[in-house]
Amino acid sequence: MSRSEALPQGHPSISPAIAPAIAVELSQAAVSFGKPGKTVAALQETNLRIAEGEFVALVGPSGCGKSTILRLTAGLLNPTRGAVIVGGREVGAKALRIGMAFQNPTMLPWLTIERNVMLPLKIVRPFRSDYRAKRRTEFRDRVHALLADVGLDKFANHYPWQLSGGMLQRANLCRALIHEPSLLLLDEPFGALDQFTREELWGTMQSLWLTRKPTVLLITHDLKEAGFLASRICVMSARPGRIIDDSAVVFPRPRTVEMTFDADFVALNQRLRDLIIDARSDTAIQGA
Repeated sequence: MSRSEALPQGHPSISPAIAPAIAVELSQAAVSFGKPGKTVAALQETNLRIAEGEFVALVGPSGCGKSTILRLTAGLLNPTRGAVIVGGREVGAKALRIGMAFQNPTMLPWLTIERNVMLPLKIVRPFRSDYRAKRRTEFRDRVHALLADVGLDKFANHYPWQLSGGMLQRANLCRALIHEPSLLLLDEPFGALDQFTREELWGTMQSLWLTRKPTVLLITHDLKEAGFLASRICVMSARPGRIIDDSAVVFPRPRTVEMTFDADFVALNQRLRDLIIDARSDTAIQGA
């Protein structure tokens, strides 16, 4: 299936005249767990390239290896075979500034939202060397400016237990971005929220990405979310996972919730759903 088949009618293709640098590359990367003779394949040999500034979503059935790819990219897991190149180097060869946000915001309850968001500046180079000198001035201003971008500037001195789930996830995104990461890894960050809050946060995430343009890898089960946020969507088969489709999404930005009801958007979501259903059926037949 070619990428052009995923493009909505009436939207021109993006010119490849100037190719951006590659931020993430998986080259025949595979992962197996267990001891020799009793291994379980979690991820088949996988090739994936993500250019700097791209927003890529991974979708597929549960257990297909989406989070395995995210862990490989973050350097939390080494491939059994193949290579993972991030920022031009194999993962682990050089520290890369990465931001991460998960389904559970995991805010420290004894710290205010301001202090929670500021935590990466206390830990990550080169900011940590200036933390004591700047935490009450420049770093505090940086935190408040980012909180203002997501509508939380009036809640900087509140504690996590005083905020709603949607507000906490906004703060979580701020914490993931405060240290200006080159790569942002999102593992179902909106999955635990109700539909209306989730849609509201799609707009928040889109605005942050348009303003800051980090490279983003999003793991999600929500096909509508993938279509709203991503510039590319990769569909994975059931375990052992592999990428079975890699398609561009070129709906104009900024995207709106109303756009998700348009015929082209609905058609894209239906095509992704059919791909996943077919992949699950093929796996079931092979395992029979």
